[in-house]
Amino acid sequence: MKKIILPFAMLCLVAGCAPEVGSKKWCETLEEKPKGDWTANELKDYTKHCLFRGDEE
Repeated sequence: MKKIILPFAMLCLVAGCAPEVGSKKWCETLEEKPKGDWTANELKDYTKHCLFRGDEE
């Protein structure tokens, strides 16, 4: 049972540290990632939140 719980708990901790999608930090992190490694969802979110941000901030 411990072999299942420990990896799951570690995954939850790591996932909790990721910046919120659309935040300035998230945009900067994605810009550093090679564009060939972006997922379709990342591309869509980057376009929506980083390129066409507008006057939200």
